[in-house]
Amino acid sequence: MQEEENVKLYKWLSPVSFIYGLGIRLRNKLFDWDILCSKNYDIPILSVGNITVGGTGKTPHIEYLIRLLAPSYRIAILSRGYKRKTKGFILANNSSTAQEIGDEPFQIKHKFPDITVAVDSNRRRGIEKLMQLSPEIDIILLDDAFQHRYITPSTSILLSDFNRMIYEDKLLPYGRLREPINEKSRAQIVIVTKCPIDIKPIDFRIISKRLQLYPYQRLYFTGLSYDELVPVFPDEINTPLCLSNISSQDKVLVIAGIASPQPFIQHIRQFAPKAESMFFSDHHNFSPKDIANIQNKLLKMKNGNTFPHIIVTEKDAARIMHNPNITNEIKQNLFYLPLKIRFLQDQSTTFNAQIRDVIIKNRKNYIPKTHKNNVPKGRLH
Repeated sequence: MQEEENVKLYKWLSPVSFIYGLGIRLRNKLFDWDILCSKNYDIPILSVGNITVGGTGKTPHIEYLIRLLAPSYRIAILSRGYKRKTKGFILANNSSTAQEIGDEPFQIKHKFPDITVAVDSNRRRGIEKLMQLSPEIDIILLDDAFQHRYITPSTSILLSDFNRMIYEDKLLPYGRLREPINEKSRAQIVIVTKCPIDIKPIDFRIISKRLQLYPYQRLYFTGLSYDELVPVFPDEINTPLCLSNISSQDKVLVIAGIASPQPFIQHIRQFAPKAESMFFSDHHNFSPKDIANIQNKLLKMKNGNTFPHIIVTEKDAARIMHNPNITNEIKQNLFYLPLKIRFLQDQSTTFNAQIRDVIIKNRKNYIPKTHKNNVPKGRLH
């Protein structure tokens, strides 16, 4: 278990958090009292979100739901497209870039090209546009929508990072909570994410007790599972690279622009203990200066005529792929490391059944797919 003192808090900002909390509580009460209205739709809507700032693993969980449901249902993903350079509603196509729709929607669209992906910061408008443009859709998955209370989802999935549990945190800016912890009651499913492989049975019991969930809420635990390396620019790579083939003496540069890079770098260092790293902020857009710094780092790490391998996250690969400043040296040595989630304690069967049950209870005029999709295993290319 992560000890509470490892969660960084800014106590001197507690007065600001108090004021922020008053505003958030008032807003939620206005929805609870039906002064602000939440809308229902005649289509199953699954919301995946959190009440914290920072990465809790929303995208891998969305991808898990896609793999689960796409063989039987026509799915649409709706995201706000965080840090995109565009505005309003955009329906993604196979030519869309991360700059147009955001890195996470881009990642999903390129992994699952047959899935409908759209972005809109106004989720109600986005849902209505999707239903108008794609009336054949059976299910909508909302990415990062726990705070979007103008929509009533069929079920709400709340994620909490094992390394920073919500009961150990405080409201912004004292801590990283977007909402008071009691708002977790709006979720029907709570998932503790990024659990370590060696998590102990007592940790499950402690977390279950401290979360204080209601009888109608189900608790699940997931961890991360990494696939093999994939070239970001496959046409530039002559030789495939496997983590297991990296020598302990090989030079490796790890680049991560995500909220919690520690599990990522720790996994790579199991194979490349001397790997060096360059960390950037979450959803970081790599500037010409950033690329120049990476190039300079490569030159310093160069061994004769051999450049080090560069390993980035999937999300970073989505932003780098269309960056015009990437040099040939970077392209020829650049790989990303895909990841998936795995349910612990053999919980996947129960979770899958609960999700399917929600869809059956909320679907209207459902017509099964004529042909089931063969869902891709999950690659950006």
